[in-house]
Amino acid sequence: MRDVPKKFRPTPYEYHQELSLAIESLTNLGQGVARDNGWVILVPGVLPGETVQARIYRNHKNYSDADLLKVLEPSPQRVTPSCALFETCGGCQYQHFAYEGQLEWKRRHVSDAFARIAGLEFDALPTRPSPRPYGYRSKLTPHFQKGPEGIGEIGFLQQGRRRALIDVEHCPIATDAINDHLPSARKELRENWTGKRGGTLLLRDTMEGVVTNPEEIVTERVGKRVFQFKAGEFFQNNPFLLGSMVEYVVDQAAGTEIKYLVDAYCGSGLFAISASDRFAQCVGVEISAEATQWARANAAINRLSNCEFILGSASEVFEEVPFTGEKAALVIDPPRKGCDQDFLRQAIAFEPRRIVYVSCDPATQARDVEFLLKGGFHVVNIQPFDLFPQTRHVESIATLER
Repeated sequence: MRDVPKKFRPTPYEYHQELSLAIESLTNLGQGVARDNGWVILVPGVLPGETVQARIYRNHKNYSDADLLKVLEPSPQRVTPSCALFETCGGCQYQHFAYEGQLEWKRRHVSDAFARIAGLEFDALPTRPSPRPYGYRSKLTPHFQKGPEGIGEIGFLQQGRRRALIDVEHCPIATDAINDHLPSARKELRENWTGKRGGTLLLRDTMEGVVTNPEEIVTERVGKRVFQFKAGEFFQNNPFLLGSMVEYVVDQAAGTEIKYLVDAYCGSGLFAISASDRFAQCVGVEISAEATQWARANAAINRLSNCEFILGSASEVFEEVPFTGEKAALVIDPPRKGCDQDFLRQAIAFEPRRIVYVSCDPATQARDVEFLLKGGFHVVNIQPFDLFPQTRHVESIATLER
């Protein structure tokens, strides 16, 4: 007799009941959506148009989760994953999906987010592909835990698990340099780690080589500009597509009647510095003192005299910007959670001619764009970039005008 979990909800399906299902679509988390007499069932590792055999393991109030047992009728877009750990490691969701199909479904996810959340029926442009569908990731952060016998697995969360790790000795989406360095980094960690608990191992592929010390200062080149920052800090980790994305953002922000640029959430100054030769003046605003210092240092490294970086406050973001929004564009690149309404109200009051909103989460982007629409802006275009091939993640860039 099967051991049924204590908290298992017994309806509408029994524990481990098997079903033959037709997969209709994909969620933004990369799971397949099927319906059985109208009831939604989510299945990982499947593609739209496939017929699969699945096994129920959890019933929620309005849907069920199932494991994939067998693909009965495969999609023409199904391909062989490059990683033996695919479907066990939770890092990738789309290695079984032909790359063209990944790009189209990411475009759909962006369009659907705007329709569902912002009430805006607007077709996103075709997703810009990464020059490297594999071997692109320049930063890898495997996790590890320490038990009584020392460090165990060094890798990533198992698919569908909240704490259990799977050991990863090689990651096909990481750069060759990182994979070459990974065995020695794992060995050194096991031999020298003195912490009482686990943590995260950093491997960052930079102009200095692969760096594992989060405090080490490293250099990245984007287009004709160079940027320095601490290895453990945030910086986009697909250098093979990043230059094209930054160029697109700058092109969207520039215009014949636009002389100035404000780079909000500017971090180490990526957009302001990259755009400096297209505007009379670029001003970056940050609420982090350390990030502001790095942005100023990067402007000096690139010998730029028309870039200024301001340490702002959350309540007065645009207070010290030395020009009005009448002839200015605003670039917004917030963290995954998006912008708060106080910032959006200030952005609307600044009245820029154009807003270019860069986001790693189309859902929070759509929520914020809805607020901007009510503030007198309209969407010109929405362009996804595939910074994260083989995964469910997508970078979305929305251009708005007043």
